[in-house]
Amino acid sequence: MGSFSKTIKSFSPTFWVINFLQIMERAAWFGVFALLGLYLVASTDQGGLGLTHIQKGNILANVTAIQYFLPLFFGVIADRIGYKRSLLIAFVITAVGYYLMGTVSSYWAIYLAFLLAAIGGSFFKPVASGIIARNTDDTTNTMGFGIFYLMANIGGFFGPAFSSYLRTVMGWRIIFLQAAIVIFINLLVVLFFFKEKKMDRTYNVPIWDEIKGSFHNIIEALKDKKLSILLFLMVGYWMVYNQLFYTLPNFIEDWVDSSLESHWIQEHIPFLATTLTEDGQIKAEWYGNLDSVMIIFFQVAISYMIMNVRQVSALIRGTIISTIGVILTFALNNVWFMIIGTAIFAIGEMMAGPTLYAYVALITPKGKEALYQGTLFLPVALANYLTGFITGDLYQSWSDKYSLLQLELAKRQISLPEGLSKKQFFEQAQEKLQLSHSQLTDLLWNTYHPNKLWYIALAMGAFTAISVYIYNRILVKKER
Repeated sequence: MGSFSKTIKSFSPTFWVINFLQIMERAAWFGVFALLGLYLVASTDQGGLGLTHIQKGNILANVTAIQYFLPLFFGVIADRIGYKRSLLIAFVITAVGYYLMGTVSSYWAIYLAFLLAAIGGSFFKPVASGIIARNTDDTTNTMGFGIFYLMANIGGFFGPAFSSYLRTVMGWRIIFLQAAIVIFINLLVVLFFFKEKKMDRTYNVPIWDEIKGSFHNIIEALKDKKLSILLFLMVGYWMVYNQLFYTLPNFIEDWVDSSLESHWIQEHIPFLATTLTEDGQIKAEWYGNLDSVMIIFFQVAISYMIMNVRQVSALIRGTIISTIGVILTFALNNVWFMIIGTAIFAIGEMMAGPTLYAYVALITPKGKEALYQGTLFLPVALANYLTGFITGDLYQSWSDKYSLLQLELAKRQISLPEGLSKKQFFEQAQEKLQLSHSQLTDLLWNTYHPNKLWYIALAMGAFTAISVYIYNRILVKKER
Protein backbone atom coordinates (compact mmCIF):
# COMPACT_ATOMS: atom_id res chain seq x y z
CA MET A 1 0.00 0.00 0.00
CA GLY A 2 2.91 2.31 0.71
CA SER A 3 4.23 1.81 -2.81
CA PHE A 4 0.77 2.48 -4.21
CA SER A 5 0.43 5.73 -2.23
CA LYS A 6 3.91 6.84 -3.24
CA THR A 7 3.13 6.22 -6.91
CA ILE A 8 -0.09 8.24 -6.74
CA LYS A 9 1.65 11.17 -5.00
CA SER A 10 4.41 11.21 -7.60
CA PHE A 11 2.08 12.38 -10.37
CA SER A 12 2.20 16.09 -11.29
CA PRO A 13 -0.74 18.55 -11.28
CA THR A 14 -0.65 18.50 -15.09
CA PHE A 15 -1.21 14.75 -14.97
CA TRP A 16 -4.42 15.24 -13.00
CA VAL A 17 -5.66 18.12 -15.17
CA ILE A 18 -5.37 16.02 -18.33
CA ASN A 19 -7.19 13.20 -16.58
CA PHE A 20 -10.06 15.58 -15.79
CA LEU A 21 -10.14 16.64 -19.44
CA GLN A 22 -10.20 12.96 -20.36
CA ILE A 23 -13.25 12.35 -18.15
CA MET A 24 -15.16 15.20 -19.75
CA GLU A 25 -14.13 14.46 -23.34
CA ARG A 26 -15.09 10.80 -22.98
CA ALA A 27 -18.37 11.77 -21.27
CA ALA A 28 -19.25 13.89 -24.30
CA TRP A 29 -18.13 11.25 -26.81
CA PHE A 30 -19.83 8.25 -25.22
CA GLY A 31 -22.84 10.34 -24.24
CA VAL A 32 -23.37 10.68 -27.98
CA PHE A 33 -21.84 7.47 -29.33
CA ALA A 34 -23.55 5.03 -26.94
CA LEU A 35 -26.94 6.23 -28.18
CA LEU A 36 -26.08 7.27 -31.73
CA GLY A 37 -26.63 3.82 -33.27
CA LEU A 38 -30.09 3.73 -31.69
CA TYR A 39 -30.92 7.30 -32.71
CA LEU A 40 -29.91 6.84 -36.34
CA VAL A 41 -32.20 3.84 -36.96
CA ALA A 42 -35.04 4.73 -34.56
CA SER A 43 -38.44 5.34 -36.12
CA THR A 44 -39.03 8.91 -37.25
CA ASP A 45 -42.27 9.13 -35.25
CA GLN A 46 -40.21 8.31 -32.14
CA GLY A 47 -37.71 11.12 -32.72
CA GLY A 48 -35.08 9.10 -34.60
CA LEU A 49 -33.78 9.53 -38.14
CA GLY A 50 -35.16 6.24 -39.51
CA LEU A 51 -31.95 5.34 -41.37
CA THR A 52 -30.97 1.82 -42.42
CA HIS A 53 -28.31 -0.17 -40.57
CA ILE A 54 -26.06 0.13 -43.61
CA GLN A 55 -26.25 3.92 -43.35
CA LYS A 56 -25.73 3.66 -39.59
CA GLY A 57 -22.68 1.46 -40.12
CA ASN A 58 -21.19 3.90 -42.62
CA ILE A 59 -21.62 6.84 -40.25
CA LEU A 60 -20.32 5.12 -37.12
CA ALA A 61 -17.47 3.16 -38.68
CA ASN A 62 -16.12 5.55 -41.30
CA VAL A 63 -16.16 8.62 -39.09
CA THR A 64 -14.67 6.82 -36.10
CA ALA A 65 -11.97 5.23 -38.27
CA ILE A 66 -11.02 8.71 -39.48
CA GLN A 67 -10.91 9.90 -35.88
CA TYR A 68 -8.38 7.24 -34.99
CA PHE A 69 -6.30 7.72 -38.15
CA LEU A 70 -5.86 11.50 -38.00
CA PRO A 71 -3.69 11.40 -34.83
CA LEU A 72 -0.85 10.35 -37.15
CA PHE A 73 -0.94 13.91 -38.47
CA PHE A 74 -2.18 15.72 -35.39
CA GLY A 75 0.44 14.23 -33.10
CA VAL A 76 3.12 16.01 -35.12
CA ILE A 77 1.19 19.28 -35.12
CA ALA A 78 0.63 19.04 -31.37
CA ASP A 79 4.34 18.47 -30.69
CA ARG A 80 5.09 21.50 -32.88
CA ILE A 81 2.52 24.12 -31.82
CA GLY A 82 2.30 23.07 -28.18
CA TYR A 83 -0.17 20.99 -26.22
CA LYS A 84 -2.21 23.86 -24.74
CA ARG A 85 -2.90 25.44 -28.12
CA SER A 86 -3.73 22.01 -29.54
CA LEU A 87 -6.23 21.33 -26.77
CA LEU A 88 -7.98 24.66 -27.39
CA ILE A 89 -8.27 23.95 -31.12
CA ALA A 90 -9.52 20.43 -30.46
CA PHE A 91 -12.27 21.49 -28.07
CA VAL A 92 -13.57 24.34 -30.23
CA ILE A 93 -13.94 22.04 -33.26
CA THR A 94 -15.49 19.25 -31.18
CA ALA A 95 -18.06 21.49 -29.48
CA VAL A 96 -19.23 22.93 -32.81
CA GLY A 97 -19.56 19.44 -34.29
CA TYR A 98 -21.68 18.13 -31.42
CA TYR A 99 -23.94 21.18 -31.51
CA LEU A 100 -24.55 20.81 -35.26
CA MET A 101 -25.43 17.12 -34.85
CA GLY A 102 -28.49 18.17 -32.88
CA THR A 103 -29.71 20.54 -35.60
CA VAL A 104 -29.69 18.25 -38.67
CA SER A 105 -31.70 15.22 -39.78
CA SER A 106 -30.47 14.01 -43.19
CA TYR A 107 -27.90 11.25 -43.74
CA TRP A 108 -25.13 13.43 -45.14
CA ALA A 109 -25.75 16.29 -42.72
CA ILE A 110 -25.44 14.07 -39.64
CA TYR A 111 -22.44 12.34 -41.26
CA LEU A 112 -20.55 15.63 -41.77
CA ALA A 113 -21.47 17.08 -38.37
CA PHE A 114 -20.30 13.89 -36.64
CA LEU A 115 -17.13 14.00 -38.74
CA LEU A 116 -16.41 17.51 -37.47
CA ALA A 117 -16.79 16.38 -33.85
CA ALA A 118 -14.54 13.39 -34.56
CA ILE A 119 -11.83 15.58 -36.10
CA GLY A 120 -11.73 17.60 -32.89
CA GLY A 121 -11.54 14.38 -30.88
CA SER A 122 -8.67 13.12 -33.03
CA PHE A 123 -6.69 16.24 -32.16
CA PHE A 124 -7.25 15.58 -28.45
CA LYS A 125 -6.25 11.91 -28.41
CA PRO A 126 -2.49 12.08 -29.13
CA VAL A 127 -2.13 15.16 -26.95
CA ALA A 128 -3.76 13.47 -23.98
CA SER A 129 -1.74 10.25 -24.19
CA GLY A 130 1.40 12.28 -24.96
CA ILE A 131 0.95 14.32 -21.78
CA ILE A 132 0.54 11.12 -19.76
CA ALA A 133 3.72 9.72 -21.33
CA ARG A 134 5.64 12.92 -20.51
CA ASN A 135 4.49 12.86 -16.91
CA THR A 136 5.32 9.22 -16.14
CA ASP A 137 8.47 7.11 -16.22
CA ASP A 138 9.36 3.44 -16.55
CA THR A 139 8.24 2.69 -12.99
CA THR A 140 4.93 4.61 -13.07
CA ASN A 141 3.70 4.39 -16.67
CA THR A 142 1.59 1.26 -16.15
CA MET A 143 -0.20 2.85 -13.21
CA GLY A 144 -0.37 6.22 -14.99
CA PHE A 145 -2.01 4.81 -18.09
CA GLY A 146 -4.24 2.63 -15.91
CA ILE A 147 -5.56 5.76 -14.16
CA PHE A 148 -5.92 7.46 -17.55
CA TYR A 149 -7.96 4.48 -18.75
CA LEU A 150 -10.02 4.63 -15.58
CA MET A 151 -10.84 8.30 -16.16
CA ALA A 152 -11.94 7.51 -19.71
CA ASN A 153 -14.41 5.00 -18.33
CA ILE A 154 -15.70 7.33 -15.61
CA GLY A 155 -16.61 9.68 -18.44
CA GLY A 156 -17.78 6.72 -20.48
CA PHE A 157 -20.24 5.85 -17.72
CA PHE A 158 -21.62 9.24 -16.73
CA GLY A 159 -21.95 10.56 -20.29
CA PRO A 160 -24.41 7.86 -21.44
CA ALA A 161 -26.10 7.90 -18.02
CA PHE A 162 -27.05 11.56 -18.36
CA SER A 163 -27.87 11.17 -22.05
CA SER A 164 -30.11 8.18 -21.33
CA TYR A 165 -32.14 10.19 -18.84
CA LEU A 166 -32.28 13.37 -20.91
CA ARG A 167 -33.39 11.68 -24.13
CA THR A 168 -36.38 10.22 -22.29
CA VAL A 169 -37.56 13.47 -20.73
CA MET A 170 -36.46 15.97 -23.41
CA GLY A 171 -36.04 14.03 -26.66
CA TRP A 172 -33.12 12.61 -28.61
CA ARG A 173 -31.49 15.84 -29.72
CA ILE A 174 -30.71 17.10 -26.22
CA ILE A 175 -27.85 14.60 -26.02
CA PHE A 176 -25.88 16.58 -28.62
CA LEU A 177 -26.35 19.88 -26.79
CA GLN A 178 -25.21 18.19 -23.58
CA ALA A 179 -22.02 17.02 -25.30
CA ALA A 180 -21.30 20.50 -26.65
CA ILE A 181 -21.68 22.03 -23.17
CA VAL A 182 -19.35 19.44 -21.61
CA ILE A 183 -16.65 20.19 -24.20
CA PHE A 184 -17.07 23.94 -23.57
CA ILE A 185 -16.30 23.30 -19.89
CA ASN A 186 -13.08 21.57 -20.99
CA LEU A 187 -12.22 24.65 -23.02
CA LEU A 188 -12.45 26.81 -19.89
CA VAL A 189 -10.35 24.37 -17.85
CA VAL A 190 -7.56 24.47 -20.45
CA LEU A 191 -7.63 28.26 -20.55
CA PHE A 192 -7.35 28.72 -16.79
CA PHE A 193 -5.75 25.59 -15.29
CA PHE A 194 -3.59 23.77 -17.82
CA LYS A 195 0.14 24.46 -17.42
CA GLU A 196 2.34 23.14 -20.18
CA LYS A 197 5.78 21.77 -19.49
CA LYS A 198 8.20 23.48 -21.86
CA MET A 199 10.18 21.26 -24.20
CA ASP A 200 13.48 22.45 -25.71
CA ARG A 201 13.20 21.69 -29.40
CA THR A 202 14.68 23.34 -32.47
CA TYR A 203 12.56 23.44 -35.62
CA ASN A 204 14.59 23.57 -38.82
CA VAL A 205 11.88 22.48 -41.28
CA PRO A 206 8.38 23.76 -42.17
CA ILE A 207 5.54 22.10 -40.28
CA TRP A 208 4.13 20.52 -43.46
CA ASP A 209 7.46 18.85 -44.14
CA GLU A 210 7.41 17.52 -40.60
CA ILE A 211 3.90 16.16 -41.14
CA LYS A 212 5.10 14.35 -44.26
CA GLY A 213 8.05 13.11 -42.26
CA SER A 214 5.69 11.66 -39.69
CA PHE A 215 4.78 8.92 -42.15
CA HIS A 216 8.44 8.06 -42.45
CA ASN A 217 8.72 8.00 -38.67
CA ILE A 218 5.68 5.74 -38.37
CA ILE A 219 7.07 3.39 -41.00
CA GLU A 220 10.39 3.30 -39.17
CA ALA A 221 8.62 2.49 -35.91
CA LEU A 222 6.63 -0.28 -37.59
CA LYS A 223 9.85 -1.91 -38.81
CA ASP A 224 10.15 -3.18 -35.25
CA LYS A 225 8.51 -6.61 -35.58
CA LYS A 226 7.43 -6.68 -31.97
CA LEU A 227 5.44 -3.46 -32.41
CA SER A 228 4.04 -3.95 -35.91
CA ILE A 229 2.88 -7.54 -35.45
CA LEU A 230 1.32 -6.74 -32.09
CA LEU A 231 -0.61 -3.78 -33.54
CA PHE A 232 -1.87 -5.95 -36.39
CA LEU A 233 -3.00 -8.70 -34.05
CA MET A 234 -4.88 -6.23 -31.88
CA VAL A 235 -7.20 -5.34 -34.79
CA GLY A 236 -9.25 -8.44 -33.97
CA TYR A 237 -9.45 -7.46 -30.31
CA TRP A 238 -10.72 -3.98 -31.14
CA MET A 239 -13.27 -5.35 -33.62
CA VAL A 240 -14.76 -7.50 -30.88
CA TYR A 241 -14.64 -4.58 -28.44
CA ASN A 242 -16.42 -2.31 -30.92
CA GLN A 243 -19.48 -4.53 -31.00
CA LEU A 244 -20.36 -3.45 -27.44
CA PHE A 245 -21.03 0.07 -28.71
CA TYR A 246 -21.73 -0.34 -32.42
CA THR A 247 -24.11 -3.28 -32.57
CA LEU A 248 -25.03 -4.53 -29.10
CA PRO A 249 -27.55 -1.71 -28.37
CA ASN A 250 -29.41 -2.45 -31.62
CA PHE A 251 -29.23 -6.21 -31.00
CA ILE A 252 -30.64 -5.80 -27.49
CA GLU A 253 -33.42 -3.51 -28.65
CA ASP A 254 -34.37 -5.98 -31.39
CA TRP A 255 -34.13 -9.30 -29.56
CA VAL A 256 -33.70 -9.18 -25.76
CA ASP A 257 -36.74 -9.21 -23.47
CA SER A 258 -35.91 -7.50 -20.18
CA SER A 259 -39.49 -6.87 -19.07
CA LEU A 260 -39.08 -8.79 -15.79
CA GLU A 261 -35.94 -6.86 -14.84
CA SER A 262 -37.57 -3.58 -15.90
CA HIS A 263 -40.59 -4.30 -13.71
CA TRP A 264 -38.31 -5.05 -10.75
CA ILE A 265 -36.52 -1.70 -11.20
CA GLN A 266 -39.81 0.20 -11.39
CA GLU A 267 -41.08 -1.51 -8.27
CA HIS A 268 -37.98 -1.44 -6.05
CA ILE A 269 -35.94 1.58 -7.26
CA PRO A 270 -38.53 3.80 -8.94
CA PHE A 271 -36.32 6.90 -8.77
CA LEU A 272 -34.06 5.25 -11.38
CA ALA A 273 -36.89 4.01 -13.58
CA THR A 274 -36.80 6.96 -16.00
CA THR A 275 -33.04 6.67 -16.39
CA LEU A 276 -32.84 2.89 -16.74
CA THR A 277 -36.11 1.80 -18.36
CA GLU A 278 -38.41 2.71 -21.24
CA ASP A 279 -41.55 1.07 -22.62
CA GLY A 280 -41.29 -1.79 -20.12
CA GLN A 281 -37.71 -2.69 -21.06
CA ILE A 282 -34.26 -1.81 -19.74
CA LYS A 283 -32.76 0.74 -22.10
CA ALA A 284 -30.35 -0.88 -24.53
CA GLU A 285 -27.51 1.56 -23.91
CA TRP A 286 -27.20 0.54 -20.26
CA TYR A 287 -25.82 -2.94 -20.92
CA GLY A 288 -22.66 -1.58 -22.53
CA ASN A 289 -22.36 0.86 -19.64
CA LEU A 290 -21.66 -2.10 -17.34
CA ASP A 291 -18.22 -2.24 -18.95
CA SER A 292 -17.50 1.28 -17.71
CA VAL A 293 -18.87 0.48 -14.23
CA MET A 294 -16.49 -2.46 -13.89
CA ILE A 295 -13.52 -0.39 -14.98
CA ILE A 296 -14.40 2.46 -12.61
CA PHE A 297 -14.34 0.13 -9.62
CA PHE A 298 -11.51 -2.22 -10.54
CA GLN A 299 -9.12 -0.56 -13.05
CA VAL A 300 -6.68 0.90 -10.51
CA ALA A 301 -6.56 -2.36 -8.55
CA ILE A 302 -5.94 -4.47 -11.65
CA SER A 303 -3.34 -2.02 -12.99
CA TYR A 304 -1.55 -2.22 -9.64
CA MET A 305 -1.72 -6.03 -9.66
CA ILE A 306 -0.09 -6.28 -13.11
CA MET A 307 2.57 -3.60 -12.57
CA ASN A 308 5.23 -6.30 -12.27
CA VAL A 309 3.81 -8.53 -15.02
CA ARG A 310 5.53 -8.37 -18.40
CA GLN A 311 3.34 -6.23 -20.60
CA VAL A 312 3.03 -8.71 -23.47
CA SER A 313 1.99 -11.39 -20.98
CA ALA A 314 -0.69 -9.06 -19.62
CA LEU A 315 -1.95 -8.56 -23.17
CA ILE A 316 -2.26 -12.31 -23.66
CA ARG A 317 -4.16 -12.84 -20.44
CA GLY A 318 -6.40 -9.86 -21.06
CA THR A 319 -7.22 -11.01 -24.59
CA ILE A 320 -8.10 -14.54 -23.42
CA ILE A 321 -10.37 -13.24 -20.64
CA SER A 322 -12.02 -10.76 -23.02
CA THR A 323 -12.70 -13.52 -25.54
CA ILE A 324 -14.36 -15.67 -22.89
CA GLY A 325 -16.53 -12.71 -21.95
CA VAL A 326 -17.58 -12.14 -25.55
CA ILE A 327 -18.53 -15.80 -25.98
CA LEU A 328 -20.79 -15.62 -22.92
CA THR A 329 -22.21 -12.25 -23.88
CA PHE A 330 -23.49 -13.23 -27.29
CA ALA A 331 -24.26 -16.92 -26.80
CA LEU A 332 -27.99 -16.36 -26.18
CA ASN A 333 -30.49 -13.50 -26.23
CA ASN A 334 -30.58 -13.67 -22.45
CA VAL A 335 -30.24 -10.66 -20.15
CA TRP A 336 -28.03 -12.39 -17.57
CA PHE A 337 -25.71 -13.96 -20.11
CA MET A 338 -25.07 -10.49 -21.46
CA ILE A 339 -24.48 -8.96 -18.05
CA ILE A 340 -22.07 -11.67 -16.90
CA GLY A 341 -20.28 -11.78 -20.24
CA THR A 342 -19.81 -8.02 -20.33
CA ALA A 343 -18.42 -8.04 -16.78
CA ILE A 344 -15.87 -10.73 -17.71
CA PHE A 345 -14.96 -8.87 -20.89
CA ALA A 346 -14.32 -5.74 -18.81
CA ILE A 347 -11.77 -7.61 -16.69
CA GLY A 348 -9.86 -8.59 -19.81
CA GLU A 349 -10.12 -5.08 -21.19
CA MET A 350 -8.69 -3.62 -17.99
CA MET A 351 -5.64 -5.80 -18.46
CA ALA A 352 -5.17 -5.42 -22.21
CA GLY A 353 -6.25 -1.85 -22.95
CA PRO A 354 -3.95 0.35 -20.82
CA THR A 355 -1.11 -2.18 -21.07
CA LEU A 356 -0.91 -1.58 -24.80
CA TYR A 357 -0.45 2.17 -24.22
CA ALA A 358 2.19 1.55 -21.57
CA TYR A 359 4.12 -0.87 -23.78
CA VAL A 360 4.40 1.66 -26.62
CA ALA A 361 5.32 4.43 -24.15
CA LEU A 362 8.43 2.47 -23.18
CA ILE A 363 9.86 2.75 -26.72
CA THR A 364 8.88 6.41 -27.21
CA PRO A 365 11.70 8.99 -27.54
CA LYS A 366 11.28 12.09 -25.36
CA GLY A 367 9.66 14.94 -27.26
CA LYS A 368 7.88 12.56 -29.66
CA GLU A 369 5.31 11.17 -27.25
CA ALA A 370 2.22 12.28 -29.16
CA LEU A 371 3.57 11.03 -32.48
CA TYR A 372 4.54 7.57 -31.24
CA GLN A 373 1.38 7.18 -29.21
CA GLY A 374 -0.34 7.77 -32.54
CA THR A 375 0.76 4.33 -33.75
CA LEU A 376 -1.70 2.86 -31.27
CA PHE A 377 -4.53 4.35 -33.26
CA LEU A 378 -3.66 2.37 -36.40
CA PRO A 379 -5.23 -0.93 -35.30
CA VAL A 380 -8.17 0.94 -33.75
CA ALA A 381 -8.78 2.86 -36.99
CA LEU A 382 -8.66 -0.30 -39.10
CA ALA A 383 -10.88 -2.17 -36.64
CA ASN A 384 -13.45 0.62 -36.67
CA TYR A 385 -13.54 0.67 -40.46
CA LEU A 386 -13.96 -3.10 -40.71
CA THR A 387 -16.60 -3.07 -37.99
CA GLY A 388 -18.80 -0.99 -40.28
CA PHE A 389 -19.40 -4.04 -42.46
CA ILE A 390 -20.46 -6.13 -39.47
CA THR A 391 -22.71 -3.56 -37.81
CA GLY A 392 -24.03 -2.33 -41.17
CA ASP A 393 -24.31 -4.75 -44.08
CA LEU A 394 -24.26 -8.02 -42.10
CA TYR A 395 -26.56 -6.78 -39.37
CA GLN A 396 -28.98 -5.43 -41.98
CA SER A 397 -29.09 -8.84 -43.72
CA TRP A 398 -28.78 -11.24 -40.80
CA SER A 399 -30.05 -9.59 -37.63
CA ASP A 400 -32.14 -6.48 -38.28
CA LYS A 401 -35.59 -7.22 -36.92
CA TYR A 402 -37.25 -4.85 -39.39
CA SER A 403 -35.57 -6.51 -42.40
CA LEU A 404 -36.33 -10.01 -41.16
CA LEU A 405 -39.98 -9.09 -40.59
CA GLN A 406 -40.19 -7.77 -44.16
CA LEU A 407 -38.74 -11.07 -45.35
CA GLU A 408 -41.24 -13.07 -43.30
CA LEU A 409 -44.21 -11.05 -44.57
CA ALA A 410 -43.04 -11.45 -48.17
CA LYS A 411 -42.71 -15.22 -47.63
CA ARG A 412 -46.31 -15.29 -46.39
CA GLN A 413 -47.42 -13.00 -49.23
CA ILE A 414 -48.67 -10.38 -46.78
CA SER A 415 -48.47 -6.76 -47.95
CA LEU A 416 -48.64 -3.57 -45.88
CA PRO A 417 -49.24 0.03 -47.01
CA GLU A 418 -46.29 2.06 -48.30
CA GLY A 419 -44.79 4.94 -46.31
CA LEU A 420 -45.20 3.46 -42.84
CA SER A 421 -42.73 4.35 -40.12
CA LYS A 422 -40.89 1.42 -38.53
CA LYS A 423 -43.14 1.61 -35.46
CA GLN A 424 -46.31 1.57 -37.59
CA PHE A 425 -44.91 -1.29 -39.70
CA PHE A 426 -44.40 -3.49 -36.64
CA GLU A 427 -47.80 -2.67 -35.21
CA GLN A 428 -49.63 -3.54 -38.42
CA ALA A 429 -47.53 -6.68 -38.93
CA GLN A 430 -48.51 -7.90 -35.46
CA GLU A 431 -52.17 -7.38 -36.35
CA LYS A 432 -51.81 -9.26 -39.64
CA LEU A 433 -49.98 -12.17 -38.01
CA GLN A 434 -52.15 -12.05 -34.86
CA LEU A 435 -49.08 -12.21 -32.64
CA SER A 436 -47.96 -10.23 -29.61
CA HIS A 437 -44.65 -8.38 -29.67
CA SER A 438 -42.85 -11.15 -27.77
CA GLN A 439 -44.42 -13.87 -29.92
CA LEU A 440 -43.34 -12.09 -33.10
CA THR A 441 -39.82 -11.71 -31.73
CA ASP A 442 -39.64 -15.42 -30.88
CA LEU A 443 -40.91 -16.35 -34.34
CA LEU A 444 -38.24 -14.31 -36.11
CA TRP A 445 -35.49 -15.45 -33.71
CA ASN A 446 -36.25 -19.15 -34.15
CA THR A 447 -36.73 -18.84 -37.90
CA TYR A 448 -33.77 -16.68 -38.90
CA HIS A 449 -31.27 -17.12 -36.01
CA PRO A 450 -30.04 -13.50 -35.97
CA ASN A 451 -27.31 -14.33 -33.43
CA LYS A 452 -25.25 -15.98 -36.20
CA LEU A 453 -23.76 -12.53 -36.76
CA TRP A 454 -21.73 -12.93 -33.58
CA TYR A 455 -19.85 -15.95 -34.87
CA ILE A 456 -17.73 -13.53 -36.87
CA ALA A 457 -16.94 -11.37 -33.83
CA LEU A 458 -16.23 -14.44 -31.74
CA ALA A 459 -13.89 -15.81 -34.41
CA MET A 460 -11.95 -12.52 -34.38
CA GLY A 461 -11.61 -12.66 -30.60
CA ALA A 462 -10.41 -16.25 -30.67
CA PHE A 463 -7.96 -15.48 -33.48
CA THR A 464 -6.49 -12.57 -31.52
CA ALA A 465 -6.13 -14.57 -28.30
CA ILE A 466 -4.42 -17.49 -30.03
CA SER A 467 -2.20 -15.36 -32.26
CA VAL A 468 -0.99 -13.15 -29.41
CA TYR A 469 -0.13 -16.31 -27.49
CA ILE A 470 1.88 -17.61 -30.47
CA TYR A 471 3.43 -14.16 -30.85
CA ASN A 472 4.66 -14.29 -27.28
CA ARG A 473 5.95 -17.86 -27.55
CA ILE A 474 7.81 -17.44 -30.83
CA LEU A 475 8.78 -13.82 -31.41
CA VAL A 476 9.15 -12.38 -27.92
CA LYS A 477 10.70 -15.40 -26.20
CA LYS A 478 12.97 -16.02 -29.16
CA GLU A 479 14.29 -12.47 -28.95
CA ARG A 480 14.66 -12.71 -25.21
